[in-house]
Amino acid sequence: MQIGVFDSGIGGLSVLYEALRQMPCEDYIYYADFANVPYGAKSREHVRNCIFNAVRLLAMAGVEALVVACNTATSVAIQDIRRAYNFPIIGMEPAVKPAVSSVSDKRVMVFATPLTLCESKFTGLLRQVDINNAVDFLPLQELVGFAEAFQFDNDMVTAYLKDRLKGYDLTQYGAVVLGCTHFRFFENHIRSVFPENTTIIDGNFGTVQNLKNILLSQGNIFHGSGKVTYFTSGMQPIPSTKMERYLHLLRYIENNKPES
Repeated sequence: MQIGVFDSGIGGLSVLYEALRQMPCEDYIYYADFANVPYGAKSREHVRNCIFNAVRLLAMAGVEALVVACNTATSVAIQDIRRAYNFPIIGMEPAVKPAVSSVSDKRVMVFATPLTLCESKFTGLLRQVDINNAVDFLPLQELVGFAEAFQFDNDMVTAYLKDRLKGYDLTQYGAVVLGCTHFRFFENHIRSVFPENTTIIDGNFGTVQNLKNILLSQGNIFHGSGKVTYFTSGMQPIPSTKMERYLHLLRYIENNKPES
C-alpha cells in the first residue's frame, strides 16, 4: 500500500517516523511543501490553496491513503479535502483531550502555530474538553524556523523557550501538548524547561493508530516493501539523505527519553 504523508516542511517526518514503527511494511510518499513553509504564520486562504495543490499531486502519484501530518493544515482544510477525495485521509489534532485526562490538579499548556490556535477546530476542541478552564496555549512559530534550518542548539532554543514562557509559573503545569509536528524535534529542550514530572504529549501515535485501524478494517495493509520516497513542492524529488538526518534525530530523542 502507498501512503502519503504531507506537511509544510519537515515536521511531518515525526509522523512518518511513527508510521514506520507501526506499519513498517507499507510504502510511503513524503511531501514537504518547502516552497510555502511555514504555514502557521500565513493567511488561511493561502494555506488552503497550498494544501489542495499538494493533495492533488499526491493523488496523481497514486497514494491510497493520506496523513495530513500538519496541525495547521488539518485545522484549515481537512473536511474539504475529505469531501474531494475518496481514499482515507487522517489529520492531526492537538492532543488536548488525553492531556486534560492525564492531570487532575494541574494545568495543561498547548504549544502550536498562530493559525492553528485561532482556527475554529481548536477553539471547538477546547469547548469540548477544557471544562475546568485548565488549558493555556502559546504560539511558538519560531520553532518551525529552527527545525527547518536544522538549528537545534541547546542554548539558543532553550533561551527562546524561557523568554516565551517567562510570564508563566511552570510548576502549575502537569502536561504540555505539542500541537505542531515540528515541535517533536524540540521535546528534549521543552522537557528541560518544565519541571521534571511534566508529561509531554503529541498526537503522532494516535494519528497513526487511527490510520492503521482504518486500513486493517479494509484489509488493505501489509502490502508494501517499506520504501520511502521524498518530494517537495511540485513533486520535485528530495535526496533521502537530507530527510533521513531528521529521522536519525527523532530516533535519538526517542532513545533518550526519561524512564516513565
